[in-house]
Amino acid sequence: MYQLVSSCSPSSSCINQCYCVGDTGPLPFVRRFSLEDIKRATGGFRRIISNYSQGSVYKAQFRDGLLALVKEVTALHEGKDAFLQEVKLLRRLHHRHLVSLRGFATGPERFLVFEYPEHGSLKEHLNDPLKTPLSWRTRLQIAIGVTAALEYLNFFCEPPINHVSISSSNVLLDENFVAKLSGIAFLGSPGNHIGMSHSHASCSEGHMDQDCKDMIFQLGVLILELITGQSSEKEGGNLVRWVQESKFIGSVDKIVDPDLGNSYDSKELKSLLAVARFCTKTGDKPTVSIQLILRYLQGK
Repeated sequence: MYQLVSSCSPSSSCINQCYCVGDTGPLPFVRRFSLEDIKRATGGFRRIISNYSQGSVYKAQFRDGLLALVKEVTALHEGKDAFLQEVKLLRRLHHRHLVSLRGFATGPERFLVFEYPEHGSLKEHLNDPLKTPLSWRTRLQIAIGVTAALEYLNFFCEPPINHVSISSSNVLLDENFVAKLSGIAFLGSPGNHIGMSHSHASCSEGHMDQDCKDMIFQLGVLILELITGQSSEKEGGNLVRWVQESKFIGSVDKIVDPDLGNSYDSKELKSLLAVARFCTKTGDKPTVSIQLILRYLQGK
């Protein structure tokens, strides 16, 4: 069974610990699941979607019909209070292109429970031949949606959130194929202190810290995966080397996902490749920011 965890009142201290532009009204309720609930819903922890630095991510079906994404959190050294603070932070995040927190479980093991959009992960649609191929327009909108989510996390939340794992496994698609980004982490993130404010300059153009550089690089690899249909887990390094070559533009037709056929806009394709090239450019000074990437993509 589960409990309902009440939202913070306007006078509570958690309002000062994390807020995002656009917050209105009371915070949503989140369920407190038992570990037995989690085990049963994940088929005995066998329905693994992906793995990440803090554990595994599962697909779960609860008895009341809730289809969810269950994320294991193994940073036990952080303590129970830190984990519950992460729950408070995550339930304040509200954006069209972010998965919503539905609940959590704590005890000897800890889990976060998120919504699971109807069409599953982007990775499934790019790699499963039985899935209907994604159109060029849908792929472009996914790139825009993920970038919009990153802008929200980095420039409209306090503290800014830049510990995000960006991959096709962490991009989920709803019934209208709208992208929903998961993979946000607080616990176990190096140098991260939950509830403390950080400067927005960390992801501003010309003042990027390593976390932001890594995030932009991952976005570039994701864009390459959208274009080519190739898995970033297997071909990510090859894709980055290809797009950084001076003559890469001449081999574009050979690298485009065959599922697209000729149903793509060549000018938009070249523009998207230019974004991927900037994002994956190595060096200490990235020449593009999240905000600039979003404005460019929206303009195209």
